[in-house]
Amino acid sequence: MRKNLKRLFSYYKPYKFLFFSDLFFAMLGAAITLVMPLIVRYVTNEVIYFEGQKALQTIFILGGIMVALVLIEMGCNYYMTYYGHMMGARMEANMRKDIFEHYQKLSFTFFDNRKVGELLSRITSDLFDITELLHHGPEDLLISFIKLVGAFVILIRINLPLTLVTFACIPVMLALAIYFNRKMKRAFKRNRQRVAEINTQIEDSLSGVRVVKSFSNEEIEIEKFQEGNRNYIASKRDSYRYMAGYHSSVGAMTTMVTVIVIVLGGLLMNDGTIKATDLITFLLYIHNFTEPVRKLINFAEQFQNGYSGFERFMEVMDIEPDIQDAKDAVSVRNLEGDIAFENVSFHYESNKEQVLKNINLQVAAGEYVALVGASGVGKTTLCSLIPRFYEVTEGTIKIDGMDIRKMKQADLRSQIGIVQQDVYLFAGNILDNIRYGKPDATDEEVILAAKRANAHDFIMSFPDGYQSDIGQRGVKLSGGQKQRLSIARVFLKNPPILIFDEATSALDNESEQVVQQSMEELAKDRTTFVIAHRLSTIRKAERILVLTEKGIAEEGTHEELLEKKGAYEALYNLQFR
Repeated sequence: MRKNLKRLFSYYKPYKFLFFSDLFFAMLGAAITLVMPLIVRYVTNEVIYFEGQKALQTIFILGGIMVALVLIEMGCNYYMTYYGHMMGARMEANMRKDIFEHYQKLSFTFFDNRKVGELLSRITSDLFDITELLHHGPEDLLISFIKLVGAFVILIRINLPLTLVTFACIPVMLALAIYFNRKMKRAFKRNRQRVAEINTQIEDSLSGVRVVKSFSNEEIEIEKFQEGNRNYIASKRDSYRYMAGYHSSVGAMTTMVTVIVIVLGGLLMNDGTIKATDLITFLLYIHNFTEPVRKLINFAEQFQNGYSGFERFMEVMDIEPDIQDAKDAVSVRNLEGDIAFENVSFHYESNKEQVLKNINLQVAAGEYVALVGASGVGKTTLCSLIPRFYEVTEGTIKIDGMDIRKMKQADLRSQIGIVQQDVYLFAGNILDNIRYGKPDATDEEVILAAKRANAHDFIMSFPDGYQSDIGQRGVKLSGGQKQRLSIARVFLKNPPILIFDEATSALDNESEQVVQQSMEELAKDRTTFVIAHRLSTIRKAERILVLTEKGIAEEGTHEELLEKKGAYEALYNLQFR
């Protein structure tokens, strides 16, 4: 916890001036609230006995002083509310930046085991509660301390016995707070988990809305959502039960303090130990020490809420990326594309069963290699190891004779272009989506890439051309159009190594032919890996590798593999005969 708190407080560092100025105005505002009852006591004890003109003059002066104090207090509250909250918002933005940047560093393995809705809740609702704690926490603690100590010092000078009896209630209130806050901590953590589950379910349902509607399963999705909602309500019920016990008991104790002061003060007035004006002062100060106690208790609640969010924040921040640049990693530019797999084996973190075992493969620069085989034998996995989306379990992959683990990841991936079956296009226009392949590209370069990908004509058929909005994930485009935009991206990137992962398997014959032409144009003079289920798309490949569960079972051209009458011929016959 000490380590976490140190990291939590480190977010104040860029905003030291705002932080300390906020505390200064908090102290000033708290001091003013302590002064006001003293002025009232002075008026009731002293001023009313002055001569007429002097009394009026003094009252007007004191009135002016109190108005000035009210204006100063108003300024203090404005500063704390506006600048204090802005400090909190900036700290929240810094945290959001840190966790988003950390997400970008984590490998596919992390995202394979997490749900998007859960990750989203850690970057939104959790962070809001953390920054509310960071803004209000120190401020409330300081105000509470000043008011409690100040009220105690002032009241003890007025009447010691009444002060001691009054302040004896504080430990009872704190004990109640500690008891209920322990209960609330667990409840708040459950609440966050439920919110993350609901976010996940909503994200899943909305992303798959076309599937939902195609099966007329809206009612099923609503019921799944309602189930999550019911679980959320159940967890909230526990937290609100504890909050109700806490607020009602503390409220009762606050009222009891007033009752004690009135009863005991009345007895002391009766025997002449205390003046009526001093009893009034006591009653005015009750708020000045019960309100800080409430703030302290609220802080405890706020701390549990914010700190549980920070724990969830740190759970992610403490995850070390399993794929990192080596300390001696070097920058690479202009790779030729000669690729070698040397005794490469791989298994996923969640499953120790080998997906690839002892793969040895040499691909010359500029060579066009096709990978075929049954689903699940590791074709996509093998290609995913080249840009280090996953790390090899054993063995080495070299490009141009250098171990890829000795290359900086960003440089390595900048040399590889990937076209996948499931194209991901970002919400926005066509121009920006193609430019994603080279963010600093000019419009002319983007248009040239689109022409080379056979995409320019269909783009210009839209009313807004390259500025046309394509909707979420490119829903306004056909499969072939989306695929050609993804190829245009790679044309713009212009890498020496290409990976086509079943890029045409989801297309109709006409779209497949157009996309195939674009792919062949793109593959010229580049080292190319093509993963294909449709064997018709790879007949012209210089080399075809047949993967099985045992590794690379066969390799050769289309004609050579048919003559072998082995695994490739079996796949071919399955598709064409």
